[in-house]
Amino acid sequence: MRALLLGLTLVAAASLAAPQASNEPSHVTAARLNGQLAVAYLRQNDVGTAKEKVDKALGQNPKDASVQLSAGLVYEALHDFDTADRHFSEALRLEPKNPEMMNNYAVFLCRRGHYPQGQKLFEQAARNPIYATPEVAYANAGVCARTAKDLPRAEELFRRALGARPDYPDALLQLADLSFERGNGLGARALLERFFAVAPPSAESLYLALRVERSLGDQQAAERFGAQLLKDYPDSTQARSLRGGSGG
Repeated sequence: MRALLLGLTLVAAASLAAPQASNEPSHVTAARLNGQLAVAYLRQNDVGTAKEKVDKALGQNPKDASVQLSAGLVYEALHDFDTADRHFSEALRLEPKNPEMMNNYAVFLCRRGHYPQGQKLFEQAARNPIYATPEVAYANAGVCARTAKDLPRAEELFRRALGARPDYPDALLQLADLSFERGNGLGARALLERFFAVAPPSAESLYLALRVERSLGDQQAAERFGAQLLKDYPDSTQARSLRGGSGG
């Protein structure tokens, strides 16, 4: 299974400050708008226009953390990683206590293989009392640790995520997959049951459930999950693997 956060739902979407329509200077409002437009174009895979907008925003107000964060996201998409690093770092320097800036920079660091630094920032964000979703940061930190092959640390961090929010689907699924990888099929099954109780089945969760049930000797349950995978996600990588006979 690919990493559920760093690879699938990497929580790096910029929490850009909404432009203030009242009495802030016009160039400040314009910079934030252009930063938001840059991220919008980036989500549409129009990287060229995103760069135009974010460069304009930087020219209007480089001292806005949300603008710097937008620039980090855009330049990462352009594979200009040194420039992206400078912008992410500057966003955090401008707002050093902002957990969203920590989380976004940590995502970038883990993607670039700087695992200890990324985990440290994720955990700082999670412990920040103003951060509304500490489970996200803990789960991201767990993915970062898992990518670094530190499985015990990854498990600890996923459990912290569940301690903050027991029904957090991403942490439940990631921990289920990790439990299965470490040979604990019963634990994986229990976690998947919790996952299916709070989230719709995905191709990844169904494929994992199939493999878990096979490992536990329940062929009927495995076939049921396989049939649902082929019906609901026929074009997924997991369905192709199952049709190809590599579902174990």
